[in-house]
Amino acid sequence: MSTLALDAEALYLELLAGVRALFRPGMRLVGVTSGGVWLAERLQRDLNLTERPGVISSSMHRDDYARRGMTAGAQTQIDFDVNEAHILLLDDVLYTGRTIRAVINELFDFGRPASVQLAVLVDRGGRELPIQADVCAARVTLNARQSLALVRNEAGAFSFNVEAQ
Repeated sequence: MSTLALDAEALYLELLAGVRALFRPGMRLVGVTSGGVWLAERLQRDLNLTERPGVISSSMHRDDYARRGMTAGAQTQIDFDVNEAHILLLDDVLYTGRTIRAVINELFDFGRPASVQLAVLVDRGGRELPIQADVCAARVTLNARQSLALVRNEAGAFSFNVEAQ
């Protein structure tokens, strides 16, 4: 495991600025487990929002479910009416687009939102589906055999880990 030479805290501030520009009253934050949830929780505080962000898992709608099985991450918890809601999905790293496709399917199991937008900390390219973030703090290129993950320490500070697959 190594740390990528990206300042996750500085990128979070870029993400916050982008989300502020995109955010409108009544919009609901929904974080993809687990890095996206951490971002949603921190954005909720930094934007002074009273509503708890939703948590969404891709595990039930993954196209590689038979190979990966259930993950140990948090399960979906959405405590608001999704119907006609304006949703801002948050994730740490956008790669192939398959996780976002799966969470959108999961979201529609809860209702039909008025709109869904996507904000990510890092876009690493390598898309396999036509998914694009509305807000992205950075774009990086990694070897296909590397994974990039957001890490949060006990104090809540963000950093990145790169792992060989």
